[in-house]
Amino acid sequence: MAKSENKNNKLLKILIGFLILVLIVFFSINFFKNSTSEKIKPTLKKPNENSFKFRKDGELTFQTNKGEFISSIDLEFAETAPARQQGLMFRTEMKENQGMLFIFPKEDMQSFWMHNTVLPLDMIFINSNLTIVTIRKNTKPYDDSSYPSTKPAQYVVEVNAGYSDKYNIKVGDKVVFRRTN
Repeated sequence: MAKSENKNNKLLKILIGFLILVLIVFFSINFFKNSTSEKIKPTLKKPNENSFKFRKDGELTFQTNKGEFISSIDLEFAETAPARQQGLMFRTEMKENQGMLFIFPKEDMQSFWMHNTVLPLDMIFINSNLTIVTIRKNTKPYDDSSYPSTKPAQYVVEVNAGYSDKYNIKVGDKVVFRRTN
């Protein structure tokens, strides 16, 4: 009988040790997962009201594919990762002749969303040859769904919703932009 009790005690100790090991692994994985996800989450906070004022960095002209003038706007550039991530979030107004130009390091498939974006927008995707490849019209404020380009783009212009219809801007049209400061 002592042999049987010894055997049962050994099995019980192994079982308890195994359960403790499983709990340690479980809590370690959850701790690591939570701390990692917190580190890589964007930490965008609503900036103060002064950071919503339009800053003219340049000008952009829309042209037909034959080079004929369509319209022009003043631009605010978003060319760093934080500026592109912030975009037009929290802006409550933008004049008809204003827009934001997102400049990416290379031409690639691009995708935008309207997270924390108050204004409905037209998103105009432009390739490295400055040709419009995709237009996403009248995007919905605060919408977290994706608005992707249909072809690779290196630039994206965001203007007020309805702008591309008002000026008959289409895929295949061109843009020219320049810095003013």
